Amino acid sequence: MSLDPSFVGRTYPPTAPYQVGREKIREFAAAIGATDPAHHEPEAARALGHPDVVAPPTFPFVITMAANRQIVEDPALGVDYSRVVHGDQRFAYTRPVVAGDELVCVNTIEEVTNRGGHGFLTTRTDVRTVAGEPVVAVWSKLVVRGEA
Repeated sequence: MSLDPSFVGRTYPPTAPYQVGREKIREFAAAIGATDPAHHEPEAARALGHPDVVAPPTFPFVITMAANRQIVEDPALGVDYSRVVHGDQRFAYTRPVVAGDELVCVNTIEEVTNRGGHGFLTTRTDVRTVAGEPVVAVWSKLVVRGEA
């Protein structure tokens, strides 16, 4: 089943707020081997001008992956998640994510193509604070492998 290109431009409703916790940042930093003290110690982050520990640059993937369920679980689009591989990821920051942030995601489908029996889906997730302050835009490309 190919992906429906008419979904390009579709925007999904904002997600429920995600409370960024200090321990989540520390756990993520430890899991990826990020040893910068600003990811672990509030004092080190404050010395750099941040209100609390700073998330590593790839931390928003935790939030946006969950938010992207809106897209991959949309039955009309036709994504068979058992056939999905992650193709690409990129981030454009307005400011770092810090502990204490309350973030909301808005997903938009930017591109849908079908080539060689495979579907390619590019999404953009705009991550903002609950007050509407932009934090980061995250692009993700998913490849839905065709039948072998």
